[in-house]
Amino acid sequence: MALSFALTHGDVKLRIAKMRDSKSLEKLILGNRAWLRPWEATNPGAPNSFDVRSQLRGLIRQLDDESGMPFVIEVQGVVQGQLNVANILYGSVSSAVIGYWVSPEVAGRGVAPTSVALVTDYLMNQVGLHRVEIDVRPENTASLRVIEKLGFRYEGIKQRYIHINGDWRDHYIFALTAEEVPEGILNRFLRKQVPPQKYPWN
Repeated sequence: MALSFALTHGDVKLRIAKMRDSKSLEKLILGNRAWLRPWEATNPGAPNSFDVRSQLRGLIRQLDDESGMPFVIEVQGVVQGQLNVANILYGSVSSAVIGYWVSPEVAGRGVAPTSVALVTDYLMNQVGLHRVEIDVRPENTASLRVIEKLGFRYEGIKQRYIHINGDWRDHYIFALTAEEVPEGILNRFLRKQVPPQKYPWN
């Protein structure tokens, strides 16, 4: 599945990752170890790998079987993060899971919520998916703020779900369905019309 479109709002642009992005991503990842390490998935049976090129190749390969979509996040034309759509299922399930990270340079500037909203709207309105899920560690306060800003609904907890930074970590489950956001997630966010949600931390 060859995709070459871009999703944009203001200074934020998301486009499908290319192999030529590996150097920019590697520079970001290796240059921000303290920022990213606590949230990076690890392999319990092998040492950590920083072979960004190989990892990116695997993500791009998911386009061929339509199981995933790897995006790079640009701010004013500079790569500042990634957003990956994984576990895409069609038909009677019609769902996907989103994961993302941004550099500390653009954190707190609305880049992450704008990126998540752009891709979620695309998945629901263009791809035709019904449900989008985001799983977040309870300790990841920055990502939880993104969830709050966009009004993703809390669904529960996956215990010891992903091996991250050396151990199996619990993750909160959040989701939205197309019926909940007929006006679009980005529009609702920009208009400050996100309804309050009940979360475990409030």
